[in-house]
Amino acid sequence: MVKAQSMGTLTSVGKHLASYASSRTSRAGWARCATAIEVLAIYAGILLYIWVWQYSHPRAWRVLLAAVLGSQVLHGDRLRDLGLGREGLRGGAAIILPLASAIFLPLLLYGFAHHALSLMWPGHHAFTYFAGYGSWCFAQQYLTQCYFHRRLQRLIRSQHLSSLLVGVMFGGAHIPNPILMIATLVAGYAFAEVYARQPNIWPLALVQTVGGLLIAAVSPPSLIRNMRVGPGYFLFPRQG
Repeated sequence: MVKAQSMGTLTSVGKHLASYASSRTSRAGWARCATAIEVLAIYAGILLYIWVWQYSHPRAWRVLLAAVLGSQVLHGDRLRDLGLGREGLRGGAAIILPLASAIFLPLLLYGFAHHALSLMWPGHHAFTYFAGYGSWCFAQQYLTQCYFHRRLQRLIRSQHLSSLLVGVMFGGAHIPNPILMIATLVAGYAFAEVYARQPNIWPLALVQTVGGLLIAAVSPPSLIRNMRVGPGYFLFPRQG
């Protein structure tokens, strides 16, 4: 009789554990689905802003930014986890800076050889422009790595596949500029791989800033079109 009661108790406990595990699996599945929908919605909003809303609703970017920040608060993302502090700074720089130098050196040589670059003492305007463009690159890395990449890491098990998707999304945001599409696709993948190993966006933003300015300087003006994307790429030649 005691043995039968024990077996019944164990069976009941087993059923409860199985039910709890099933419930947790179901909740995890719904959470992944919600994250996927969120990522698609935010990315679609960004593309809509590039192509439509920046002209019809120029302040719509505030809604997108609020959605991203709200999501990070709800997910409990900490500044240290996002890569905004000192942790991972040296490690990330040790990976990305040598790679960037190997790419930037040929661009520099090409630029000087074709008189697209010249040595001169940088003035106040140069520092202001560098700081402004650097801030924009930092914002792009924050959005790409701290938001999209972290969300994709929850959805995709393969780190390389997740990084590739980050690169595709980064490049897709630069359509139809052919030079920037290629550059951001490759750089987006490389940045994502570095961020996965050393989550810190400061060296990534620096490399993007220097690389973007170099590419803009040495690329044919008819193709780079002042680094415009979206409808601005087609409208640029007609703008005064």
